[in-house]
Amino acid sequence: MDREKLQSLFDLTGRVAIVTGGTRGIGRSIAEGFVAAGAKVVVASRKADACAETEADLVAMGGEALGVPTHLGELEALPPLVSRTVERFGRLDIVVNNAATALREDLGHFTPEAYAKSMDVNLRGPVFLIQEALPHLKESPAPAIVNVISAGAFLFSAFTATYGAAKAALFSFTKSMAAEYAPFGIRVNALAPGTVMTDMVRANPPEAQERMAKAAVLRRGADPDEMVGPALFLASDASSFVTGQVLLADGGLVPH
Repeated sequence: MDREKLQSLFDLTGRVAIVTGGTRGIGRSIAEGFVAAGAKVVVASRKADACAETEADLVAMGGEALGVPTHLGELEALPPLVSRTVERFGRLDIVVNNAATALREDLGHFTPEAYAKSMDVNLRGPVFLIQEALPHLKESPAPAIVNVISAGAFLFSAFTATYGAAKAALFSFTKSMAAEYAPFGIRVNALAPGTVMTDMVRANPPEAQERMAKAAVLRRGADPDEMVGPALFLASDASSFVTGQVLLADGGLVPH
């Protein structure tokens, strides 16, 4: 191992990545980090203006990028996301399933509509996006899938039970995919953030935000940019012998 080989481990030059939920928060930071690492990045989110703004910013960074308005809860939106990616950049190497919705639902007071929305965005969409991308990932020389779950998948999830259950299920799918896709050289891993100071966290009252931040051993919330290193590790050759695993980037929130 020398300096050049070490640096190449995290180099994404020539690779094409889809990052869902890529216009803000963790997804935006990952998109920027991947562009800085040399990747061509397609960001997907529900809002067309946010996609256009993010695309412009990534290009201004010196990267190649595309914004594709996509609602992960709508299955018909997934084939165009993949097809536009391949039409624009000619390949697909990395899928980062980051889009999520954290609806509060008290057990015993579920509504079918809210339950379906949570499951559709947090679980069904990511699973079917990977299925749509699979033919192109099989052709990639270095395919990788990063499913962004949550430390909440491993903790009590009072008032966010559906979210926690969906994220736990996505980790289960991650392990199954890792086993089934291994013959094609496709690595599948999960990234589980703890409290990250995103719009999702800031939607809570200040006292709740403070409680969430101080629950971790490090006694603080993370900046979204602190998720770039873990995501880059899982998507790059730096983790070439890692599959079916979860990387907890949670400040010590989940006990082991």
